[in-house]
Amino acid sequence: METKTEKIVLTGDRPTGKLHLGHYVGSIQNRIKLQDQYDQCFYMVADLQALTDNADNPEKVRTNVLEVALDNLALGLDPQKTTFFIQSQIPEIAELTVIFLNLVTLARLKRNPTVKDEMKQKGYGENVPVGFLAYPVSQAADILSCRSNLIPVGDDQLPVLEQVNEIVDKFNSNYGAVFSRVEPLLSQTPRLMGLDGKAKASKSLNNAIFFDDSDEVIKEKVMSMFTDTAHIHTSDPGKIVGNVVFNYLDTFDPDQLAVKKLKEEYQIGGLGDVVLKKRLIELLVNFIGPVRAKRRSLAQDPSVVISMLKEGTEKTRIITRETMKVVREAVKIKYF
Repeated sequence: METKTEKIVLTGDRPTGKLHLGHYVGSIQNRIKLQDQYDQCFYMVADLQALTDNADNPEKVRTNVLEVALDNLALGLDPQKTTFFIQSQIPEIAELTVIFLNLVTLARLKRNPTVKDEMKQKGYGENVPVGFLAYPVSQAADILSCRSNLIPVGDDQLPVLEQVNEIVDKFNSNYGAVFSRVEPLLSQTPRLMGLDGKAKASKSLNNAIFFDDSDEVIKEKVMSMFTDTAHIHTSDPGKIVGNVVFNYLDTFDPDQLAVKKLKEEYQIGGLGDVVLKKRLIELLVNFIGPVRAKRRSLAQDPSVVISMLKEGTEKTRIITRETMKVVREAVKIKYF
């Protein structure tokens, strides 16, 4: 496939815990595809952003830096195609964040739907840490310091990217055309349902299937999936909408024609939930098993992964230094 250079891709994860299938369909799947399409792809371990709600537990963040890198490598991100770096080791990001903070009002940050939802989930209210409230500004600096303009995300992050573009417009209006607007790239399934059917799959809600889950745990979680409470007997007609098992089959089953037929049979009655769940168990075990094995193999020598992160961080700093030279000139703070 011919590579293109007009798009620079940036993606990343907060190192606060294990990755799960929701992460895969929300962004990781696209990361893998994009690294074969574009010359410049970056993956950021967002450790500073993770500290915004884990300031009292820095060891948790530090430990998970390696964990999220291992997850992405095991799933198919290639360090020869994607540059891995650690957010905190790029001081230019922090400098750019400070400059961007002058372009955003407190009222606007409080209106961001993504931030509002996460504040509510964590029960912050007015006691929200300033760093947490302002993380869309930090994300703008992450993206723009690398001059990135194509960002694979889940749909819950669209309000954040909207705010990034507001910062781009404001900066360019004040100081000249320095940055390009960013473009989100959603997957076909931007949001995977949680096992309980009440929310998206989330590690904080403990309603997700993780890449280090054993075959037995995968089986237990699938068997507990929400389907249709009215579908008591096999002969009963069942609902497709809101049915978690079909949401996962739509996402992971390569034989979508077969899935279509299963839906038709389920809706008229004559197909039991157990049949569907057994099919899904087999699919997920076959998908996660090799990922889990590759991850364990990579984890045997953490120094290799750390060296990869160090090399990628040094490579990224070359770009961010150049970005800040242009920014300092534009903002009139280059004195020497």
